[in-house]
Amino acid sequence: MNNYILQKNMGWNFDNSYARLPKSLFTRMNPTPVRSPKLVIFNSSLAASLGLNGECLQSEEGVEILGGNKLPEGSEPIAQAYAGHQFGYFTMLGDGRAILLGEQITPEGERFDIQLKGSGRTPYSRNGDGRAALGPMLREYIISEAMHALGIPTTRSLAVVTTGEPVYREKVLQGAILTRVAKSHIRVGTFQYVRVWRTLDELRKLADYAIDRHYPEVNGENPSTRYVAFLKEVVKSQAALIAKWQLVGFIHGVMNTDNMAISGETIDYGPCAFMDRYDPATVFSSIDHYGRYAYQNQPYIGAWNLARFAETLLPLLAEDEKIAVTIAQDVVSKFHDFYNEYWLSGMRAKLGLFNQEEEDEKLIKDLLSLMEKHQADFTNTFLALTFQKLEGSPVFCTEEFREWLKRWQSRLLKQPEPIDLAYERMRANNPALIPRNHRVEEVLKLAVGQGEFRKMEQFLNALSKPYAHSHDQVDYSLPPPPSNERYVTYCGT
Repeated sequence: MNNYILQKNMGWNFDNSYARLPKSLFTRMNPTPVRSPKLVIFNSSLAASLGLNGECLQSEEGVEILGGNKLPEGSEPIAQAYAGHQFGYFTMLGDGRAILLGEQITPEGERFDIQLKGSGRTPYSRNGDGRAALGPMLREYIISEAMHALGIPTTRSLAVVTTGEPVYREKVLQGAILTRVAKSHIRVGTFQYVRVWRTLDELRKLADYAIDRHYPEVNGENPSTRYVAFLKEVVKSQAALIAKWQLVGFIHGVMNTDNMAISGETIDYGPCAFMDRYDPATVFSSIDHYGRYAYQNQPYIGAWNLARFAETLLPLLAEDEKIAVTIAQDVVSKFHDFYNEYWLSGMRAKLGLFNQEEEDEKLIKDLLSLMEKHQADFTNTFLALTFQKLEGSPVFCTEEFREWLKRWQSRLLKQPEPIDLAYERMRANNPALIPRNHRVEEVLKLAVGQGEFRKMEQFLNALSKPYAHSHDQVDYSLPPPPSNERYVTYCGT
């Protein structure tokens, strides 16, 4: 079969709407070819949902595309420009090691960015080599797919290929490229870049594009309040997203403004991890020395980032800057109300509650306080309540917990819904497993060190149905063995 026919059969259906925006928002360029791309993991179900032919994409020709050596039919590759506050300090950034191939239009008419991460130097690389190592790309594959299965908005991973070339960090590592799928890669930092260095006309065009792509319902607003409504929708989407993170103990690790997507998806899995023992101050990142992005701070950082986003929109919110600032402050100030609403709703579901009672917030926070005091496992405490197996954790042996348990059971009985439905609700909202950090490290060590991917595939299969509560998930649900060493994650550059 010749290459033209094979490409046709792959199912590529590209549009390149972002590339039709002002040229200052990106640089047109191709990925840098690699020596010998080799496919190591491929997401067949995601490929099918995108309208792609997985079998063809796994062929030699398909792997050449996934490795950046050839371009898929219809693509117009670009590197996107953006800025960002990194640990509070503002700087110019951009796709320093990623190329957006284009936007795949699915059979259902949905639009998704297809991006190669680790595809070589760009004008935004600064001093970087534009490449990525195998371990971090596999980590992003695992965590992003686990997040998707947990029902958390996220970018996804289509494939990882090794490049046959080394990358040099503290030591020599295997090079790799991740094919990332996203609703878009428009970030708070994208707006910051345009607001600081570009024109008002370009800012308006970017905002109109983001509205059309992600919040088309805003187009029905009065033109004078359209951008205010846009800001509010972004605030709500981020509040909902971060609430979902908190409900499963996910810690992003590097919530810079360039890592906050306007679409409301989780993006850029660097030093991310999941909390085992419940401790609100938990932080894993090796570079977060002061806990800026600790678990308990994520809602506050979300609001801070949104304030930076609101600042970029000021010229669009009102002609008078003072009025615009007042409008922006009013909208962003609602973040914590939205967040608390989403978080309380999620916590009620985790405890089998259908309706709202004034006592609920105290009931929830008292449980969390007990979990923190007695160093209880976050995920497994809710599982134990779900399946009424209150054993194996010191917290369950305390008088304080027994008193809390009576309050909770009394609260359940106040509902009109039968108790069986309450426990069914809990099973649907308390995952059997999360990607435990020690398990992630275990499968990555085998994959990167020995080229053994079978354990990773088994792990991914278990993670793909976190609410199934099946027997094959039990081993993965166990917390790590006791250790005096603190688990540390790295940015993965």
